Amino acid sequence: MATRLLLLADTHVPVRARALPAQVLDAVAALGPGDLLVHAGDWVHEDLLDDLLARCATTGARLLGVAGNNDGPELHSRLPEVARADVGGLRLAVVHETGAAAGRERRCAERFGSGDQPADVLVFGHSHIPWDTTAVRPGGGALRLLNPGSPTDRRRQPACTLMTAVVDGGALHDVVLREVVREVVGRG
Repeated sequence: MATRLLLLADTHVPVRARALPAQVLDAVAALGPGDLLVHAGDWVHEDLLDDLLARCATTGARLLGVAGNNDGPELHSRLPEVARADVGGLRLAVVHETGAAAGRERRCAERFGSGDQPADVLVFGHSHIPWDTTAVRPGGGALRLLNPGSPTDRRRQPACTLMTAVVDGGALHDVVLREVVREVVGRG
């Protein structure tokens, strides 16, 4: 059975945005039983974690998240620095920060693609820059690196973004970077 993934990072609610855009909330609502919402850190306030957990409980989806560098002690007490899950035979790891872009594939392949818990896919955040590359793991094989960007704070990127994907038969399919259209509040 296929599992749909919704990948988010760097939501920064309520600092960069008062709330998640409607498009993001619609994507969460579209998840079904067994699907997975992945959040790669920088939630900023634990109310967002509680809200997304409640929304996932309503749809039967699961949530896998990590704390980021802008998350306070409350979130760090509830979320790990690194999260791992087996999603239909695909080994998924999540972390907030992976360091500079230069050398990222090598560093991540060494840290997450080998050892006693090698990952097939690493989801990360921090930079607000969408990323989709493949690294060669020590000893062979591939580690897919995905950063969904930010749905609320595009920084120097052309648009706010999120990412969707499907896991089927132990493999990742249909990875799509989606532009998030920010709502414009009427003037006047």
